[in-house]
Amino acid sequence: MIRIKTYEEIEQMKPAALLVGKTLAEVSKHIEPGVSTETLDSIAEEFIRSHNAEPTFKGYEGFPASLCISINEVVVHGIPDKRTINDGDVISIDCGCTLNGWVGDSAYTFAVKGIKEENKRLLQVTKASLYKGIEACKVGSRLGDIGNAIQTYCESYGYGVVRELCGHGLGHVMHEDPSVLNYGRKGTGAKLREGMTLAIEPMITLGNKEVVFHNDGWTCTTVDCSAAAHFEHDVAVTKQGTVILSSFEEIEEAIKTNPNLELI
Repeated sequence: MIRIKTYEEIEQMKPAALLVGKTLAEVSKHIEPGVSTETLDSIAEEFIRSHNAEPTFKGYEGFPASLCISINEVVVHGIPDKRTINDGDVISIDCGCTLNGWVGDSAYTFAVKGIKEENKRLLQVTKASLYKGIEACKVGSRLGDIGNAIQTYCESYGYGVVRELCGHGLGHVMHEDPSVLNYGRKGTGAKLREGMTLAIEPMITLGNKEVVFHNDGWTCTTVDCSAAAHFEHDVAVTKQGTVILSSFEEIEEAIKTNPNLELI
């Protein structure tokens, strides 16, 4: 069942969505060659809790960490551990915060200095496709319009659009109806209504769209070991237009101050 939010509820959701961006900005300050992903995860958890919020991912269906940190060929759901960051890495970080009973969920893919040009272009196109999907998200449109906008844009560059993973509705819980696919046909799927709140999150690969799920029950990698990128925003559908609840602004300001990262 799709849960429709009131204007007041949408306003109440914003702080959680914005806290995710603040958390990713804080984490990005510490990304450098040699740092472990479990260290970055600890920084995120401490930051989230210091803002009187809970890390939504930790314990969710048994997930053991506060962040999903997915490096290079890992598409999503990478589990933080002792793996360290290297020059040229592509690092997708997905974060969820629960604040005052509302969930914020957003992701950003970081480029470590020395990134290959082909991987940099993948990040640029994936991020742009997120906004293509958001542009297609409006009252009276269909869910298939969002997926079609993302798919056609990314496939025009020859990239793979992952089928097994998708965006979703969100609110008091992280995963609500409906599923928001990153592919599809215009004019298909549920009609978008005022008050719907969605997490739109293209997951795009440099090569083959096929993925492999690992035995840990979480880690998902590209079948051909090509790089993958993941960007995610929380949005609300309103009569005045689609409102982006989350933000990349503080993340990108932090990237500018970190000499180990490149702003895409």
